[in-house]
Amino acid sequence: MRKTTLFIAMSLDGYIAGPTGNIDWLQGQNPGADDMASYNEFIKEIDTILMGYNTYHQITTELSPGQWFYPDQLTYVFTHRNLPSADNILFVNENVCTLLKTLQQEKGKGIWICGGAGVIRPLIAENLIDRYHISIIPVLIGDGIRLFEKYNHTLQLRLIKSETYNGITDVIYERR
Repeated sequence: MRKTTLFIAMSLDGYIAGPTGNIDWLQGQNPGADDMASYNEFIKEIDTILMGYNTYHQITTELSPGQWFYPDQLTYVFTHRNLPSADNILFVNENVCTLLKTLQQEKGKGIWICGGAGVIRPLIAENLIDRYHISIIPVLIGDGIRLFEKYNHTLQLRLIKSETYNGITDVIYERR
């Protein structure tokens, strides 16, 4: 079965985006430093990405307009919009948990849950994420979109690794 990883950045106070969905705070304590080391290793083991439309839109309009960040991975974008799929980008309007369970049974490398909260939360609720790779950014933003909400059950995790670079702390947990 393919491993599913939530790889995401979060503010120290638990937000994945600011009140308007902004992510302008996503940097370490030295803005010019390389903050991509853990990502560069992680992406080598990924061939499938799941994300919501807001995450897709932010990537294509703010982070990398004109050039798709993930040309080597098949990306599923969850949306209610009727959009034409493109090279390695599939727009889907289906249940994220159902699609993920199907993808986990197929041959391939790892599956990355990229964001946003509408994609992540049902997967956590159904305990479908194998690994949590969270980059904690050294900033308190006070309000916005939280990574974790209230859940009806407890999920036991086991720390696999932690590392710090440029003030950012990566913590990696797996399901027990």
